[in-house]
Amino acid sequence: MTGDAKKPLVIGIDIGTSGARAVAMDAAFNVVASGSSKLADFSADHRDPAVWWQAVQTALGQVLDAINRRQVRAIAIDGTSGTMLPVSADGAPLAVPMMYNDPVEDADILALIKAHAPTESAAHGATSGLAKALAFQAVPGVFRIIHQADWLAGHFTGLYDVSDENNALKTGYDPVSRTWPDWIAATGMRPDLLPDVLPAGSPVAGISGEAADAFGLSDEVVIVAGTTDGCASFLATGADQPGDAVSALGTTLTVKMLSGRPLFAPEYGLYSHRIGDMWLAGGASNTGGVVLAAHFDNAQIAALSADIDPADDTGLHYYPLVRDGERFPVNDPAMKPRMTPRPDSDAMFLKAIFEGIAGVEALAYERLVSLGSPPLRSIRTVGGGAKNAVWTQIRNRKMPVPFLPVASEEAAAGTARLALTGAKSAGVI
Repeated sequence: MTGDAKKPLVIGIDIGTSGARAVAMDAAFNVVASGSSKLADFSADHRDPAVWWQAVQTALGQVLDAINRRQVRAIAIDGTSGTMLPVSADGAPLAVPMMYNDPVEDADILALIKAHAPTESAAHGATSGLAKALAFQAVPGVFRIIHQADWLAGHFTGLYDVSDENNALKTGYDPVSRTWPDWIAATGMRPDLLPDVLPAGSPVAGISGEAADAFGLSDEVVIVAGTTDGCASFLATGADQPGDAVSALGTTLTVKMLSGRPLFAPEYGLYSHRIGDMWLAGGASNTGGVVLAAHFDNAQIAALSADIDPADDTGLHYYPLVRDGERFPVNDPAMKPRMTPRPDSDAMFLKAIFEGIAGVEALAYERLVSLGSPPLRSIRTVGGGAKNAVWTQIRNRKMPVPFLPVASEEAAAGTARLALTGAKSAGVI
């Protein structure tokens, strides 16, 4: 244990699909300690809430062992968006949770949502939080139907009826009016089973005496409303101004941008999370690393990149896809890949793919601007593609704005930033 007890720290916790991570952060956004654990270390059943809590306890314990516990002022938690469970008043799970990607197969439930939810609502679809809440509300003895992050935060407060605006979005919450809208009752959902909702980064309550004793923390620690893992990952990068964007160059291409106004375009799968006084809007394309992997392995990409001059253009104008169909920035389920002609040179072919994905990325940000976002101000990049300097230069040529380093790629660091916001609001920092 190290650290000056007078130097305040906050803790962010991320529970993901494979494990939990936790970080301690100071008021200058520096991560001073971290911890992690894998769900598989406790059970092969990733749907078991007891396993989530074991993973969180382990990751948090590692952080607390590395700092002076009396430094901790606030804690916030993020969870996988759309993972839900019904609970009793004391937080006991009453059914096996439905994970973020588990579909509700009851056609009547889906039809009711389709009939009553506004087109722009994020509650549409078989994996939405609202579909799961409707499926769970008949569970005997149910007190509330809450999200994964809500349940874990309840272990620190004793409250199992509070959520945040980001997790609640896919359950039908209206972030513009900041209410559970009247149309939810028309679907047959009992509104009294839904949690109270606070803005992400708002103080929820003080830590319970039981939790404070269990973790050796001060009873003045504040528990702060968290967010989804996706929003936390964005916040972790340090993007915090309208026009700041984050491109995720992973298997697929995802773009997100902060806006001063909400953007909703369901035809593109585009909706907005509310974070403070700003809105986080984004969309996902079917292009990305999956196209590269279909033609080259990592070693080939690295070797061929050394033979690419990023300063000029091939003129091939590819739209790289591995199969028919695109969702954003073009909504066309029948759209065909455009990857011909193929040059004789593998390096030239790779360059054309790089250019093509960069062109889709540029078009994606143009689409956001056309839908009402601010002008693109900066781009931070996460994912495997961020490591390729040649690709980065090609992207910067097509999007001539500052390409900034990311503060962190850890979702837990983004949640810690929310904990800082809440700690300042509560006056404990």
